[in-house]
Amino acid sequence: MSPFPDPAILPSTPAVLVDLAVARANIARFQSYADAHGLKVRPHIKTHKLPALARMQLEAGAVGITCQKLSEAEAMLAGEPAIRDVLITYNIVGANKLSHLAALARRARLSVVADSEAVVAGLSATFAAAPVPLAVLVECDTGAHRCGVASPEAAAALARAIAAAPGLVFGGLMTYPPVGAAAAVEAFMREAKARIEAAGIAVPVVTSGGTPSMMQAAEAPVTTEYRPGTYVYNDRSLVERGVCGWDDCALTVLATVVSVPAQDRAIIDAGSKTLTSDLLGLSGYGHVLGRPDIAIDQLSEEHGRLVSAGPIGLAVGDQLRIVPNHACVVTNMVDTVHVLDAGTLTPWPVAARGCIV
Repeated sequence: MSPFPDPAILPSTPAVLVDLAVARANIARFQSYADAHGLKVRPHIKTHKLPALARMQLEAGAVGITCQKLSEAEAMLAGEPAIRDVLITYNIVGANKLSHLAALARRARLSVVADSEAVVAGLSATFAAAPVPLAVLVECDTGAHRCGVASPEAAAALARAIAAAPGLVFGGLMTYPPVGAAAAVEAFMREAKARIEAAGIAVPVVTSGGTPSMMQAAEAPVTTEYRPGTYVYNDRSLVERGVCGWDDCALTVLATVVSVPAQDRAIIDAGSKTLTSDLLGLSGYGHVLGRPDIAIDQLSEEHGRLVSAGPIGLAVGDQLRIVPNHACVVTNMVDTVHVLDAGTLTPWPVAARGCIV
């Protein structure tokens, strides 16, 4: 992690800082792992929401990007050089969203997912007359119990429906498994792939994802592509899981002490609107770099409470860098991140921030 920036260049607080050298190292680390194991990388941009960082991921070797929302994809397609290969890992439902999807498909190579014939029917009706068919992957539930077909048999049946639907082409299999589920991914996807191929349908992609398990991705060799997201920044939840260290955390929240009402307690100007209320199974709302004795035990919207078992040793005006529990949500709550690179600090607008469509 780069040294604390020169106070003269620091922005007003609370502010989100991104250490670009750390982000680059994080990108290179997983790309190197994937290359060594014959995996393609398709990073999920919902963590950073920045076209410039997405381009860095592509320049490092990624084959395309993953988005969760249509408006995220639209933000990624803007600017130069253009990003032209996008997988949207979300069921697209409703006339407005389908129309938006059709417009985006004229600008880039898009693929989407589906886990029911109802979703497939909407996609087919929209793309039946399109000049280029839409690639649709079957989303599979390999243990996360969110979206996804529940069995390899159901995956094969839906793949056949996609292959037969006007305007669509079967694009492969997709899953977002729970942490440590490489064996479940391998068993489910291998059987589903065999059933689909037995029907005479090629399975061009088997894509899995999740930063916590990314360095075990090769343990499911049926997987051809991996979609890590948080890895670009990392966060406290990943440090606590042993995935990375504090020096691997590229995103921090800069906060100022605004009150020291007791010797064991201080208040900072970063609350739930900056640090998020996500706990992810942890105690407290972030890690204060250099002060492991301090806990952030309470948040209101604009205040964060810091407590310590002994004298807290802070004064009004002191500034702290905090690694949040969940970096992805922090990014979405600010219009701008301040990018630290070679001693300079530059504001970058968060282009895909607030995307809900």
